[in-house]
Amino acid sequence: MKFFALFTAALVLTPAFATAQSSDGHGQMSDNMHVGMDYEAMKMPLPAGSGLTEGGQSAFAAIQEVVSALLTEPATDWTNVNIEALRQHLIDMDNVTLHAKVVTEEIDGGAQFVVTSDNPAVEASIRTMTRAHAATMDGVEGWRLDALEIPDGAELIATGDAAKIRALGFIGLMTVGAHHQAHHMALALGQTPHSR
Repeated sequence: MKFFALFTAALVLTPAFATAQSSDGHGQMSDNMHVGMDYEAMKMPLPAGSGLTEGGQSAFAAIQEVVSALLTEPATDWTNVNIEALRQHLIDMDNVTLHAKVVTEEIDGGAQFVVTSDNPAVEASIRTMTRAHAATMDGVEGWRLDALEIPDGAELIATGDAAKIRALGFIGLMTVGAHHQAHHMALALGQTPHSR
């Protein structure tokens, strides 16, 4: 608790915070809050046992994790690093996870997932993610995964352990496999494991 009291005091004493905290009349910090902030005062190390691990919003935290790994690796070839490609991939993940419409139909041995959107950006994300995941994960867990482009999105056909496939549903299937972190690093290093 002592850490949090010190942290709060540091925020309140920061001039930029003091001028920005009520700029919208609702106690929300404005976009200008970070301008002029005394970052040296914010570099205090976390005390042991603080439990804090998150770098913020999840996409930001995923990028932060990759950037931290690249910064600590002396062999990083900065001429190939492309953090923007990783950001675009995380946008695709967000679009598919939160904004796609999924219709599920049970078929022999599994399920067929029709994944669509009337938003062109989400539609493109659906196609990119579904194609890439089917190509990467076909055969894993003994499942057969096939992806087809359809109007407004894509179709994923999954067969194998029907009960497990149906229970996981489309988004559960998309999460299977511990390849995401390696995929994020590959994107950040300028590799193109899949493209639109």
